[in-house]
This record gives sequence, structure tokens and C-alpha cells, in this order.
Amino acid sequence: MPGVYPVYKNVFKIGKLGSASVSPTDFVEIADLETFSPSIDGTVEEWTPMNTEGWARALMTGKKFAVAFSGKRNEGDEGNDYIAGLAWKDGLECSTKAEWTFPSGAKLAFNCVVNVTTPGGGDSTNVDGLEFELIGDGKPVFTPAV
Repeated sequence: MPGVYPVYKNVFKIGKLGSASVSPTDFVEIADLETFSPSIDGTVEEWTPMNTEGWARALMTGKKFAVAFSGKRNEGDEGNDYIAGLAWKDGLECSTKAEWTFPSGAKLAFNCVVNVTTPGGGDSTNVDGLEFELIGDGKPVFTPAV
């Protein structure tokens, strides 16, 4: 259905088995996420050939993307526990798969590296925080809404 949507209609799932996640049951939502900020960075090569009279040409030759999240630490939630558990790991242990379902029904499936940036903290009267990034690893698969 066309129109505008509230941000909470976006659904993010993480592969709880790391890069071995393949079946739908391997993917779980991450409880208590409050904000997300996607970013796409394009690699653009520019050149100025003689036949364009000084006007530059350009071509998108690569892309990278990431999604940063901020939320609360929810011990006992499978997705939240999986992300928090990667804070002290490195290498391939931080590689997994993720899915982003947009409010329109479109879906982005991608391999990623989980970078936990804040494994907890806040004021003494706050709920413990959890912040992390999903950094795209390779080309994602975008499926348009039906």
C-alpha cells in the first residue's frame, strides 16, 4: 500500500548462527531497538576527457553500506543476546547474515560484519544500552515489494 509509514514498521532480523544461517528459523528479531541509521557510500570515479571541453564525466564504480542501531540491552532475548555476545569477539565470529524488511514489503538480505560499539552503559537510572553496526559484506540482494 503506498503512503508514509512509521519507522517502527521496519523489521530487522539477524542470523543467530552467524554465516551458517540459511533457513528462516535461523533469523531472529533483535528486541528493544530504538533507532537505526542506514548509510550508503558510493565510490565514484571522475575523469575529464579532452572531448568534453573541460566537463567532467563520472561513473559509480562501487558501493558500501552500513546500518547503525541504538537500543537497550535485553538479556534473554535471542537476537539481543547474539549481538551483545559479539562485543568481545573478532574475525569470522563477527560475520553473519541479516535481513531488513521495509514497510512496503520490500526486503534487503545481506552478509555483514557486526561491530558492537557500545556493549552497555548509561546513567545510573537508565536501562543498560546496546549500540552496534551491521556493516555490509559484499553485494546485498534487494527484493522489491510485490
